Amino acid sequence: MDSLRGFDGEETIVDHDDSEHSGVETPIAIGADERRMHVRAYNHWASLLSGRAFPSIEDLEPDAVEDFGPNSVLLDFTAGAENPTIAWLGHRLRRECALDESVVSVADVPSRSLLSRLTDHYLQIIANRAPIGFEAEFMSQAGVNTLYRGILMPYSSDGDTIDFIYGVINWKERVDPAIEAELVLEVEQAILSAPRSAGHAPIWADEFGEVEPDADFDADDMQGPDIPVVDADAGLADLLDAARQGADAVRVADGRSRAALYRALSLAYDFALIAAARPQEYAELLEDSGLKAQDRAPMTPIVKLVFGVDYDKTRLTEFAAALAHGHRQGLGVGELLGALERFPGGLKGIVKAERAARASAIRPPRGEVAANQLRQMTPQAIIELDSGEGEFVVLVARRVSKRGLAVLGAVLDDALVERAMLKAAK
Repeated sequence: MDSLRGFDGEETIVDHDDSEHSGVETPIAIGADERRMHVRAYNHWASLLSGRAFPSIEDLEPDAVEDFGPNSVLLDFTAGAENPTIAWLGHRLRRECALDESVVSVADVPSRSLLSRLTDHYLQIIANRAPIGFEAEFMSQAGVNTLYRGILMPYSSDGDTIDFIYGVINWKERVDPAIEAELVLEVEQAILSAPRSAGHAPIWADEFGEVEPDADFDADDMQGPDIPVVDADAGLADLLDAARQGADAVRVADGRSRAALYRALSLAYDFALIAAARPQEYAELLEDSGLKAQDRAPMTPIVKLVFGVDYDKTRLTEFAAALAHGHRQGLGVGELLGALERFPGGLKGIVKAERAARASAIRPPRGEVAANQLRQMTPQAIIELDSGEGEFVVLVARRVSKRGLAVLGAVLDDALVERAMLKAAK
């Protein structure tokens, strides 16, 4: 069985029929990397709430979340809860489960695949109406003992009804117990023989909440690299180096200085503006760094270049939102720093405002998108029938032969027609 934990600390045990599995799943210890992905996914969900019971599905862009998007699945319940469709499946999860394009709903998911570890729990999250995390191990179809940790999070199209569920899962294959014991022994011996150092707690909490920087602490009170001034005439690589020096100052301050952070973000924004004017140079920098430009999230590669791809992913997402807000407001070189200092709530306020602006952006209704797709389809047959005045109707037919259908009449129900349109347009 899986061990499911809600984020209020309450634990729920969900039993499975073990006839399809080789043994009972038992809770296991998952490493820090897997736990951090789990936490970052929850933090991302919480950041989209904006005072609502559930985040809006319109705010979720799994293809733009490089951190855990490839390890995720999005279930769509708009056509019914009995067999939700798979609206998104990350490439890493699809590859791990060896799934092709024929897997389009929960019913198509192989029972002993890693993806089934997520989809088996979707009814529990509807009942709990809250995110649920779980961890366990199981024997895959390939006979590999796999450790995994996952989380399921509810989304809504109207703010109240759970009609989408987003799941994120991380996994690793378990090594032979004898080899594992030997490795653990070596690590313990290395830790015991290592010199002790005086550590400090990170100011940015690696948990569900977040600790705000100390407003009374400033990097100027510490010895660290000077914050450079951007010279627009310099080469783009030099400008990137200047922005990275700003990011280094944030690290020297251990994230406790708003002043250092705001200066670093301003330098990153200035670099982004100049990079946009020098696309060839920027493309070369991205290629050298192993990054790709993103049309839907153009500031994400910028903050990764400046702060590093190994920087906390949740913070990088916030930094990219702040830079995007500056671009949305038409700020010029050197102007983001003042905007951060003046904006109510500082960085947090700007990030919230940018996410609200994205949420309010005009998107075509899903019914309109489906209608446009249906208008482009080739008709299978044209018949004369009294079917009301609507452009789309649902017809009821009776099969009279292998390929013959006798059309009996039209169903004039707007809600049923819209659901059928959404289903037919997928």
